[in-house]
Amino acid sequence: MVKEFDYRGIPLDQLQNMSLEKLFEIFPARARRSLTRGITDGKRKLIEEIKLDKAGKLKNPIKTHIRDLIVLPYMVGVTLNVFSGKEFVPVTITPHMVGHYVGEYVRTNKRVQHGAPGVGASRSSLYVPLK
Repeated sequence: MVKEFDYRGIPLDQLQNMSLEKLFEIFPARARRSLTRGITDGKRKLIEEIKLDKAGKLKNPIKTHIRDLIVLPYMVGVTLNVFSGKEFVPVTITPHMVGHYVGEYVRTNKRVQHGAPGVGASRSSLYVPLK
């Protein structure tokens, strides 16, 4: 049996039909504050692109540098290409992402894998024999 998703006890289909004011009441304080302060022009344009993509009117993937967009219930199912600082990483929005920032799901740094010290790496590398 598959567990059905709910956000704070409310199923996804009810969340998608809920008004923004009621949705703000169940969001945590940080998300509520961010949304009530207003939506900038860049975020508004991205939201319009998401609505067009949900309607099937866009043929190109949505690319964005906006990482501080809060995932709302109607965005579920859309794939955004979010900029990581070096490349665009595809993020498919799932119901579990509702109320979180889009940027939380794209890493901006990679794990460091150190190799062997090279010539000039440190003072002690002067004494490393070169083959």
